[in-house]
Amino acid sequence: MHSLFAAGSALALMLGSAGTVSGQTGAGQSGAGQAASSHEKMAQEVLTKSPVFDGHNDVPWALRARVGNVIGDFDFRDTSQRHDAGEGMMHSDLKRLREGRVGAQFWSVYVPSNSNEQISVQQTIEQIDVMKRLIAKYPKDLGLARDSREVEAQMKAGKIAGMLGIEGGQSIGSSLAVLREMYGMGVRYMTLTHGKNTPWADSATDVPVHGGLTDFGRQVVREMNRIGMIVDLSHVSADTMRDALAEAKAPVMFSHSGVRAVNDHPRNVPDDVLPMVKANGGIIMVVFLPSFLDSEVRAHDLKRAGVVASLKAQYVYAPDRVEAELKAWDAANPTPLTDAAKVADHIDHIKRSIGVDHIGLGGDYDGMDSGPQHMEDVRGYPTLFTELAKRGYSAEDMRKIASGNMMRVLKAVEAYAAAAQRAQQRAEETPAVLR
Repeated sequence: MHSLFAAGSALALMLGSAGTVSGQTGAGQSGAGQAASSHEKMAQEVLTKSPVFDGHNDVPWALRARVGNVIGDFDFRDTSQRHDAGEGMMHSDLKRLREGRVGAQFWSVYVPSNSNEQISVQQTIEQIDVMKRLIAKYPKDLGLARDSREVEAQMKAGKIAGMLGIEGGQSIGSSLAVLREMYGMGVRYMTLTHGKNTPWADSATDVPVHGGLTDFGRQVVREMNRIGMIVDLSHVSADTMRDALAEAKAPVMFSHSGVRAVNDHPRNVPDDVLPMVKANGGIIMVVFLPSFLDSEVRAHDLKRAGVVASLKAQYVYAPDRVEAELKAWDAANPTPLTDAAKVADHIDHIKRSIGVDHIGLGGDYDGMDSGPQHMEDVRGYPTLFTELAKRGYSAEDMRKIASGNMMRVLKAVEAYAAAAQRAQQRAEETPAVLR
């Protein structure tokens, strides 16, 4: 199927992990069953008219890890049967993106944090290249969009519109020139840090050294606003969030984050930052990674990290023993399961705090081991929207969360950049005596 709006969309599949088709109500179905069916139908109707514009998917990194960026015989139509050495099942392919009602996607051209930033720059360009080649391989299904008009045109044509996002400021090598050239290659957002600090910004998961942004970091934010690249504050420290929001003149995004009020993870957004996001006109795209969502999963992960450290210290001479002991511990201590309700809890908190206009979705598929139950891969979005319908979200609320809010942010960033560049041109054309 090449069109997201193909004939028969009124009976479109609403697939969770169980692969069931919903939306049909039998004559003998109970009242509870009819209510569930109505919620699924509402979700289906919303996503047919307003497909998801997701903020973060790591397919480019999966291509690097699995096939070394060689995509000659790589089949992205259906990756569910791939069994690459050392890797689990991929979360994304054309078939499942269609089933999940994804209409636009920010593809993350992630590379690891690296103290040698020149290597990061090269690797980022390689990731941009592989995603462009994958998109070109499926011209009927995928598009590469440079602005909001192209996103809308590609979605209308039934393609999954794609934009590129850099995940980590190491990718520009502390150079505004490289930043500008990345924009020229099609990059439309940059996450200011990843897991480690950059020379100009503190990360959420590293020991702080700058107290937020340095002077150069603030200059990066200003330049991103000027050229029309969205400032992404996922992965940054709370102080970096505050500094960037104080500096930014265009809306920011959190491409894949939760909120600390629901799960106190350093990757999530603290409550005092939420009003700043509202004042800025920005968006928090709620992540699906279980340890960011659920405090029980996070507690389990922390406990496991302690067990790993202890085993490595105890059996420093016997790595095989460490592996065997850890396997036994994992069998006795399975990771707690989370589900769409916990994702909705984060959405609820943002809505109560600053309103529905500042909520989006950033799944982090193919950048995590697995999503929540019935949201294990990119088919999971309808499951979440069914949960939101159960909680009383209106169709308009859900349309905003699916894609409307992200489109608003994208257009506002473009409008600010266009105005800033016009003002700069007028200033440069004005004789010095009149300035």
